Amino acid sequence: MKLHDLKPAPGSKKARKRVGRGLGSGHGTYAGRGRKGQKSRSGDRKMPLHFEGGRTPLVRLLPKARGEGFTQVEKVIYQPVNVGQLNRFPAHSEITPLILAQAGLLRDPQELVVILGNGELDRPLVVNAHRFSATAREKIEAAGGRAVVIPR
Repeated sequence: MKLHDLKPAPGSKKARKRVGRGLGSGHGTYAGRGRKGQKSRSGDRKMPLHFEGGRTPLVRLLPKARGEGFTQVEKVIYQPVNVGQLNRFPAHSEITPLILAQAGLLRDPQELVVILGNGELDRPLVVNAHRFSATAREKIEAAGGRAVVIPR
């Protein structure tokens, strides 16, 4: 094979569209630009990338990164359990997220658990959770139990 034998692959070369060369060419008269409007005029074709034809641009419609329209990327979601719900367990037992899930107080034992201070606790328990509210910790310790924080 010699250099002058090389040819492009079939179908890879295509003749450019020659517009504005008469009616018989199929691209005459308006040269593919249509009749009227901004894009039919000469010199008026440069638009900013964010321009959307005069309607309110998407950039301005979207909410800013604050308030209700913004989802925090690193938001931590806890499954809440109230102190009053812990009275169903026997005294001096150790409560874990798995035990809470088996008792029907949690959806998923793998998710994070927070113990909140609503209700009263009348028995000493060792409660393991990922987070405790201040009142929940006080009520558990006042009943003679312990609040153990599970690291995330």
